Amino acid sequence: MTQYNVTGMSCAACQSRVEKAVSAVPGVESCAVSLLTNSMGVEGKADTAAIIKAVEDAGYGASLKQAVKSGESPVPNYDNELKDTETPKLRNRLIASVLLLLPLMYVSMGHMLWDFPLPAFLRDNHIGMGLYELLLTTGVMVINQRFFISGFKGLLHKAPNMDTRVSLGAAASFGYSVYALFAMTLAEKAGDAGRVTELMEEFYFESAAMILTLITVGKLLEAVSKGRTTNALKELMKLAPKTAVLLLENGIEKEVPIEQVKIHDKFVLRPGSSIPVDGIVVEGDSAVNESALTGESIPVDKTVGDTVSSATINESGYMVCEAVRVGQDTTLSQIIQMVSDAAATKAPIAKIADRVSGVFVPAVISIAAITFILWLFAGQSVGFSLARAISVLVISCPCALGLATPVAIMVGNGVGARHGIMFKTAVSLEETGKVQIVALDKTGTITRGEPEVRGVYPAEGIDKEELLTVAFSLEERSEHPLAKAIVGYCSGKFAPAEITDFTALSGNGLTAVLQGDMILGGNLSLISSKVSVGEDSLKLSESLSGQGETPLFFARGDRFLGIISVADVIKEDSFEAVRALKDLGIHVVMLTGDNERTARTIAEEAGVDEVAAGIKPDGKEAVISSLRSYGKTAMVGDGINDAPALTSADTGIAIGAGTDVAIDAADVVLMRSRLSDVAAAIRLSRATLRNIHENLFWAFIYNVIGIPLAAGAFIPAFGWTLNPMFGAAAMSLSSFCVVTNALRLNLVDIHNGTRDRSVKKAVTGGLLVPVVNDNITAIKNQEEKNMEITVNGMMCAHCEAHVKEALEKLEGVTTATADHAKNLVTLSTTSQIPEEALKAAVEGAGYEYAGIRA
Repeated sequence: MTQYNVTGMSCAACQSRVEKAVSAVPGVESCAVSLLTNSMGVEGKADTAAIIKAVEDAGYGASLKQAVKSGESPVPNYDNELKDTETPKLRNRLIASVLLLLPLMYVSMGHMLWDFPLPAFLRDNHIGMGLYELLLTTGVMVINQRFFISGFKGLLHKAPNMDTRVSLGAAASFGYSVYALFAMTLAEKAGDAGRVTELMEEFYFESAAMILTLITVGKLLEAVSKGRTTNALKELMKLAPKTAVLLLENGIEKEVPIEQVKIHDKFVLRPGSSIPVDGIVVEGDSAVNESALTGESIPVDKTVGDTVSSATINESGYMVCEAVRVGQDTTLSQIIQMVSDAAATKAPIAKIADRVSGVFVPAVISIAAITFILWLFAGQSVGFSLARAISVLVISCPCALGLATPVAIMVGNGVGARHGIMFKTAVSLEETGKVQIVALDKTGTITRGEPEVRGVYPAEGIDKEELLTVAFSLEERSEHPLAKAIVGYCSGKFAPAEITDFTALSGNGLTAVLQGDMILGGNLSLISSKVSVGEDSLKLSESLSGQGETPLFFARGDRFLGIISVADVIKEDSFEAVRALKDLGIHVVMLTGDNERTARTIAEEAGVDEVAAGIKPDGKEAVISSLRSYGKTAMVGDGINDAPALTSADTGIAIGAGTDVAIDAADVVLMRSRLSDVAAAIRLSRATLRNIHENLFWAFIYNVIGIPLAAGAFIPAFGWTLNPMFGAAAMSLSSFCVVTNALRLNLVDIHNGTRDRSVKKAVTGGLLVPVVNDNITAIKNQEEKNMEITVNGMMCAHCEAHVKEALEKLEGVTTATADHAKNLVTLSTTSQIPEEALKAAVEGAGYEYAGIRA
C-alpha cells in the first residue's frame, strides 16, 4: 500500500470525492481515504503523479508520505507527523472570532432583548448600529475565510462539502442583513420610523458571525478529540530513538545519529539506554524491558545470541549487539506502519456511511432551498423563510457520519497496540469479533514447542541422583531435543560425570563408558536387549505413553536404573485462554501433525472442544476450508507450515514469536505470543464494532431528527422553531460527541472476561471434526488406501515427526501417522508405493525399516 497526505478535506463528502477521483485513475485497484488522519492508502500500479493530479483536479492537495528507493531502508521521520499544526490555528481563529463576537452580541442581542445600555454614538442610531454589526461580522468572516474558500471551491468543482453549507448559510444571513441595512437607510431617509423598527428585526449579522464561531468551536473540539484518538500511534512514534553508540573497530565508542547506523554495525548498550535498532547480542547479558512493544512489564533476560528490538530498554547489564534491522525495517517501524496502514483502510461497515456522505451535502442544499420556497408559499416573510433554510444548512452534519467508523477503528487499533495486539487492517479489526470457530495449531501455540522432563522414576533400589547423573552424562553429548530437556533439567543440580567411548545409536539411544561400566540410555528395545526391565517399569512405560509422554530408559552395567519421562508441555496460560474463548461462545479446535494419542492428551489438558490429529500443512488448509462452512473461522499459528492455513482462514492470527512467514500471512499479530491475547483481540474487536454501531446510530438519528426540526416541520403540530445559531451549536457538538464516544474504547479492559457474551450463532455439537476429516478425505482423493509399515528406533514425538516428514515427501503418500510406542507408521496413499522407496525414506531419516504389516 502506498500512502499519501491529503489536504483541503473538511468533511465526509470531501473524503468520498477524493476516493471517487483516485479510484478512476487507471491502475488503481483500491483506494481508502481517512478523514481522521487526512491520509490516503492506494493499492495498485498507478503512477504517483497521476494519483496526485487526480486529487488536485478534484480540488484538494496530495503528496507522497515517504518516497523509498529500491534497496534502501531509510529511517522514518516521525517529527512532522507528531506536530499538531491544525489545533493551534483553530484556537487562534476561535479567540479572534470570540473577541469580535462578544461586542457584536452585546449590541445585537443584549440591547435588543434585555435593553443593555449602548454607547452614546449608537444610542437611537439605527443605521449606526447596523454599520457596527456589519463591520464586526465582516471581521469574523475574514478571520474564518477558510470556510468560504473551501466551500466555494467545492461548488466550482461540482463537489459541495460541509464548508459549502456553512459558507452558504453565513453568506445568506450576511447578504440578507446587508439588504435590510440598505432598506433601512432608505426608510430613514423617507422618515418611515415604523419601517425602520421593522427592518431592525431583519438583521441576521449576529447569526452569520455566531454560525462561523460555533462551527470553529466544533472544529477545535473535533481536532483535539481526533488528536487523542491517535495518541497510541504518537506514543509509538515518540519511542523512536534519535542516536546510537557505535563500537568502532579500534574499540572507540562513538555516538551517532540513528540514520547513520548500518546493518552489521556493532552498538553498545548500557543500563537505562534505549535500544536504537534491532540486533543480536554478541557480548554480555542483561534484562530488557520490552513493554513498549509487547505490553509485557516483566523484563526479559537476554544473553549472547538473543535478539533485541528497537525502542526497548536495557535495564541492568552491559551488552554489545550487532545491527540486523535498521530504518523502516525495525520492529518498531513495522508496528507503526501496521497501525498506520490499518487507519488508512476501510472497514466494511463504513461503506453505508460513505455512500450516504457522498450525496449528503447536495441533498441538504436542495432541502434548504425547498424549505425556503415552501415557507414563502405558505405566506411567511423572507426573513422567517431564510432563517428556516439557514437552520437546515448549518444543523446537518455529514462529518458525524464520516467519522463514526474511522475514529473507532483508530482508537481500537491504539488500544490493541498498547496491549501487543496488532490488527493489520480495519477489516481484520471488524471481522475478528465475528469469529465463531478458532483453530489452534498445537506446537508453539498451545504448547511451548520445547520438551521438558515430566517425571523421574528410579528403579527399585536405585538412587535418584545416580539415575540423573548417568542420564545427564549421556545426554549432554547428544543433540536430540529430548536430550536437551534432560540437560536443562539437570543443569545446576548435578555435575555430569566424565565418560568415554560415547556412541549415538541412530534411532535407538546412546552408549558410553563410565568408570569402567557400560552406560546406556534410550528406548525400551535397546535397554531390554541389555538388561532386565521389571514388570512394574513396563506398565509405567505404557501408562506414560498413554499420557502422551515419552519414556526414556537408562542402565549401568547389568543394572536397570529407571525411567525419565519427557513431553512437550502446554503453556501456562493455554487452559485459561481456551476457557476464555469458550466463554465467548467460540468452538475451539486443535490442529496437529502428532499421532492421535499424543494429540488427545494435549487436547484434554488444554480443554479444547475437538482435535484433528495427523494433519500435515496442506491438510491444515483443507481443515480450515471445511471449518469455514460451519461459521467464521480464525486460525492461530506460528510456523511456516501454518501460513497456508492462516491465509485461507476468515481471520489469520499469528503468534508474534513465530516465523516472519506466518506473521506476513496473518491478519492479526500477537506481539506477546500469549494465547490469552486471542480472546483479548476478539473482545476488543467486538467492543470496537459495538462502538461503531453507537456512533452510526447517533449520526443518523441526529440528522433524521435535526433536519426536519430545522426546516420547521414541527411548527404546525407543536410550534417548535430552531434559531440558526442553535442549529450551528448542535452541528458543532455532533462530531465532538461521536469522537468522544469512540474515546471510551480506551476504558475497555480487554483482558476482563466477566462481561463476555456468546456469539449469536455459536457452533455447537461434537460432529465437527469427523465431518472435517471426511471432507479432507474427499478433498484429497476418494480412492485413498491405507497401509501400515513397521519402523524401529522411534523414541518420541520428534522421531515420529522426522519419519512422517520423510515419508510424506514420497509421491503418492498423502499422510503418514507415526506411533513410536507401537513402532508403527500408517500411510494414506493414492498409488502403489515401491517398498524400496519406503525403506530408503525411513533409513534416510536415520531409522530401521522392518517391512510392511499384513
